[in-house]
Amino acid sequence: MKVPFYLFLAITLHSFAQVKVINGEIKDIENKAALHYANIGIANKKTGTVSNSEGKFSLKMDESVNENDVVTFSYVGYQSKTVAVSQLTLPNNIIELTPLKNQLDEVVVKFVKPKPKVLGRNSKGLGLMHTNFYTYYEKEVDDRLSKEVGMKFTLKKDCKINDLNFNITSNEFSSLKFRLHFYKIENGLPSNRIVEKDIVFEIKDEFKGWFKVDLKPYEIYLDKETEDVAVTIQWVESKKANSKSKYFGISTAKSITETSFYREKAMDSWIRSGQSMSFYLNTMCR
Repeated sequence: MKVPFYLFLAITLHSFAQVKVINGEIKDIENKAALHYANIGIANKKTGTVSNSEGKFSLKMDESVNENDVVTFSYVGYQSKTVAVSQLTLPNNIIELTPLKNQLDEVVVKFVKPKPKVLGRNSKGLGLMHTNFYTYYEKEVDDRLSKEVGMKFTLKKDCKINDLNFNITSNEFSSLKFRLHFYKIENGLPSNRIVEKDIVFEIKDEFKGWFKVDLKPYEIYLDKETEDVAVTIQWVESKKANSKSKYFGISTAKSITETSFYREKAMDSWIRSGQSMSFYLNTMCR
């Protein structure tokens, strides 16, 4: 018996309307290993998250998402994958990503008498100003998964990156994990990743003050031809210090010469701001 088209459409829309959350796991297609803290999101819909330490994810959607929208899954060193929302209706969707096979060998620059150089602002700025990961419309801490903030740096010399430093003004978490990203800047906004390394670091015990991320083991070299680079930190995991824990912030000052960036979710549009976070790189340049 044929089902009338209008009835079929009604059933389809009703089924989709009930899908408010997409659950699943992200794995390596070859060895089936879980891919932790992979990015999941729908472009320009403020809908995104990251997988947890076991590769599992839960993507919450609001009324702006429809069945024709496309979810993008990405992970450092792997080919991104896109899947229509309408195809992600299983109780547990298995998403398998393929490792990149044609990555170019990294170029190691030999420095002749390199000199230390600080890129960015290594002062705290005004104590009452800060960039906070919490925003008023959030209902729970998990809403911050995949949120990202960072600064623009201009390269005038070839540099090796030794460490990233930022000043934490508020922290109500017993554990926070972030992933560090380096992006090329095009048309004034971050675009493609230029460092394909999975750099995840943890901040423990409600730490406040200057925090350093040691980057020497990663052998990160940036050449002056890249010119402008965006360096960002992305929220991937957190544990509250208590049930009321909410705030995590970095000291900030207004600036007419420096630029910061943020986006609410993975795959969301970047927003540029005339702020200068206490966010700097120690480098060796020539």
